Amino acid sequence: MNCDIQEVVDRYGFRPIGEQNPKIKQIKGIVSNSKPNPHKLFAAEGIWMLGLCEKFAAPLDCVILCPEHIRTPEAVRLCEQLAARTEERYTVSAKTFEKISERGQPDGLFALAKLPCRDIAEFAPHDDAVLLILDGVEIPGNVGTMLRMADGAGIDGVFLCNRKARMTHPKLIKGSQGAVLSVPFFEFDTVADCRAWLKRNGFTVYLADTRAKLYYYDEPFGKKTALVMGSERYGISREWYDGEYEMIAIPMEGSCDSLNVGVAATVLAYEAVKKNKFLKRKP
Repeated sequence: MNCDIQEVVDRYGFRPIGEQNPKIKQIKGIVSNSKPNPHKLFAAEGIWMLGLCEKFAAPLDCVILCPEHIRTPEAVRLCEQLAARTEERYTVSAKTFEKISERGQPDGLFALAKLPCRDIAEFAPHDDAVLLILDGVEIPGNVGTMLRMADGAGIDGVFLCNRKARMTHPKLIKGSQGAVLSVPFFEFDTVADCRAWLKRNGFTVYLADTRAKLYYYDEPFGKKTALVMGSERYGISREWYDGEYEMIAIPMEGSCDSLNVGVAATVLAYEAVKKNKFLKRKP
């Protein structure tokens, strides 16, 4: 065992537990997405992901450490930082750690962390803001991919209506590449609530619809923009068509009639952000 990690274990009072411990069973339920998760905990494993939890000060439920897999000073330092932020600290054997790990070569660090809890009342986007609205998107990996894209494109926030995918789903967390911590996201109970918020705050709603006569690259944008993406199977909910909106389309030149929702969102988001934020900055 690395003597430095033993010092951390001793200083913070890590407690050894085995595979039958309730905490390990809780972790397995979260990793498999098979148990209730009322506290919205997600599994965070490895130096990179836990480094993001530290960077964005994600609240921690517990830290699990496998001293046999700790190999680098970086891992030791991170373990100490994480241990200082939670009261639940445990060590496990390599065999037990490998039962909860989803990595081929684990580096001995694991935690249950909590998703950010943001207040929509404190969310005040600027006049050039672009929001992404996910309406009934079902596949966790698609939600994660769009969060990652939102981070890369400079989207100001992601709204979720008719949410079908659990935000703590491991595939969503993995697909987001940490963007679930960096991108502000908010859930709305109903489409009506979301539409009301957008109207109050002066957003123009754009529905991604293949029937639109206007292609996305012909739309000038330049105003507060909300891009609505529908579910993989059913598209955009009927309620969105009951209010004020504009429709935009992506041309399909081949035999397919639509794109994956994540790909379509990427095309529209980068165009809107470019016209809202970057072109306006040019002299």
